[in-house]
Amino acid sequence: MLDGAETYITEDGRTIGGTVMEMRNITLRFGGVTAISDISFDIREGEIRAIIGPNGAGKSSMLNIISGFYTPQEGEVWYRGSKRPQMKPYEIARQGVARTFQNIALFEGMTVLDNVMTGRLTHMHASILSQAIWRGKAEREEIENREKVEEIIDFLEIQSIRKTPVGRLPYGLKKRVELARALAAEPSLLLLDEPMAGMNVEEKEDMSRFILDVNDEFGTTIALIEHDMGVVMDLSDRVVVMDYGRKIGDGTPDEVRSNQDVIDAYLGVSHD
Repeated sequence: MLDGAETYITEDGRTIGGTVMEMRNITLRFGGVTAISDISFDIREGEIRAIIGPNGAGKSSMLNIISGFYTPQEGEVWYRGSKRPQMKPYEIARQGVARTFQNIALFEGMTVLDNVMTGRLTHMHASILSQAIWRGKAEREEIENREKVEEIIDFLEIQSIRKTPVGRLPYGLKKRVELARALAAEPSLLLLDEPMAGMNVEEKEDMSRFILDVNDEFGTTIALIEHDMGVVMDLSDRVVVMDYGRKIGDGTPDEVRSNQDVIDAYLGVSHD
């Protein structure tokens, strides 16, 4: 379906475009341990791309490479047609890449509104002096950024908790606040590291709906790690499967579901 095609239309009418990011022969080692071994795959404009695999497969390490937290010893990361040099995470964020974390990374003592506002840092350009006296450019930026944040809060239906300290929220709502903070950066590529881990069925349904809405209404390309295979198969356009740092499958949900190597990995078949 993808071979040789710059764009294609999904069954639900969405348009998937050309390659946004390409991982070429990525290898990552920690001392004598190889976490990722010679893996290649791409992420295309407008798609929801899942990265799955058993625990310890190297999924989060791959997401950390994409977002700049790790630098691979071998291989290349290509972004929008250019080889990406070694960059700091904040530099990659400025390119339009935002993420959530497997373990929630919010400021527990700050309100929901203030936490989401931190996602706007890449859009704040006023000088420290201007911010200190809150005049001119700093004042205009503050107003514009708050308007954007309020739109995201409405979009994710968390208006009622906007003034609540994050530390008082239940786990599922904290996950939604973290998604809001990532969206506040207005990313073109959104990375979600186990967005539904620890959630009950109702919370998973809500988060699934929001992920689809972000992709549909904002046109945001999404790459996600998720262990719930029902969620992955329902949400994803394509799935790449990792096991022990290797790629063992890549394709549509149906193709991956019928891949014998993937079936063996998830059933715990021994590796010779």
